[in-house]
Amino acid sequence: MRRWQCNFCSHIYDESLGDPDNGVPPGTRLEDLPDDWMCPDCGAGKADYLEIER
Repeated sequence: MRRWQCNFCSHIYDESLGDPDNGVPPGTRLEDLPDDWMCPDCGAGKADYLEIER
């Protein structure tokens, strides 16, 4: 599982945690998110997320 950071507000999307507040279950990969999924903090699209290198 990977972690991604919003390029605008620094929100972290962790694939292992998902986004349960917005109906995304744990284990959901960024590329499997619906096309209309948006950053819960600033509204950016998933294309605006950059992978965090471990």
